[in-house]
Amino acid sequence: MPLTVPVGLLYSVDGPYSVIGRDCLDGALMAVDEVNDAGGPVRLEPHAMNPAGSIESYHRMSEAMLREHGCRHIVGTITSIARKEVIPIIEKHDALLWYVCPYEGFECCENVIYAGASPNQHIVPLFRHVVPRFGRRAVLVGSNYVWGWETNRIAREILNACGGEVLGERYLPMGATDVERMISEIEADPPDFILNNLIGPSSYAFFAAYEALARRDRRFGPDRVPIVSCNLTECELAAVGPAGIGHYSTAIYFESIDGAENAAFRARLRERIGPDRPVSAFVVMAYSAVRMLAEAIAEAGTDEIDPVRRILHARAFAAPPGALEVDPRTNHIAHRPHIGRIAGNGQFEVVESSPAPLAADPYLVDFDATALARAMGGGRPSLRVVQ
Repeated sequence: MPLTVPVGLLYSVDGPYSVIGRDCLDGALMAVDEVNDAGGPVRLEPHAMNPAGSIESYHRMSEAMLREHGCRHIVGTITSIARKEVIPIIEKHDALLWYVCPYEGFECCENVIYAGASPNQHIVPLFRHVVPRFGRRAVLVGSNYVWGWETNRIAREILNACGGEVLGERYLPMGATDVERMISEIEADPPDFILNNLIGPSSYAFFAAYEALARRDRRFGPDRVPIVSCNLTECELAAVGPAGIGHYSTAIYFESIDGAENAAFRARLRERIGPDRPVSAFVVMAYSAVRMLAEAIAEAGTDEIDPVRRILHARAFAAPPGALEVDPRTNHIAHRPHIGRIAGNGQFEVVESSPAPLAADPYLVDFDATALARAMGGGRPSLRVVQ
């Protein structure tokens, strides 16, 4: 008889970041089905709950998963504020949180597997690509919470390192769409590029308003003053619409990347969900996290977190983005960052990729401002251009 393991899936499929939540949940459930259909030594029993973006609900639901349903592992949370709300509960129950989204770094917890990108895997390579091509003067916009604050703080440090300048830094409440003040300030003092850390509807409204600005003022637009993002993926391009074409994002996975593992995954996902479903880093990493969890439990013979962690730290796991390895020092995964430009077909054209996975550096302890400034000022870049 297989070992039946309850697993919590904690994603908001309603609320301001529901598009991302649905992608994460669909990826996780696809992995659960594949593990169970294979008839192996482990059977996963999913307990999915929808906090709908409510911090109180994240607290209550994670407690229920751990206390009432016996889950030792929760795959979930999207925003950093939700993750930080759940971590004390995870620690109290000595459970494991699998976090699959890009985040702002400066955190390391033995009860969390950080499967998404950390700052040296998203904003550093993004700026290394953007600054030499467009310039050092930036406007920073974001949603008013941890991700926006901290990612913009790192952006300021990078720009200071290369002699750049932050012309403005503005925030909106989560879900707010009143972006006209931001647009007016950008119009009054044009930057070289705009870093977008807005979430959900706020981001979509900003793209639309910026497109309107570019139509009436030829100083703006993606070829002159692009919007660049660290968390925009294929799952949100339909909501952004044509206003996104030509702008940039960074991710550890893009659907358009070649590879047999990626092609096979895309085919299975579309057979399950539908032929027109875009494939994003969120669906891929939620899927990969559940598959890694199931393999580690099968090898350990238990879902207790200490044996599972030992397996995770000991070997690589096959996944659509390539082999994934968890660093035992930080519980973060090494990733290969990519830079993508939004194309007109609902996908990203990959314009630059790291030649190899980068070990996560969540505290930027290896951040060399002098070397980065040299690279962004015309020195030899550490990323190679994809032909």
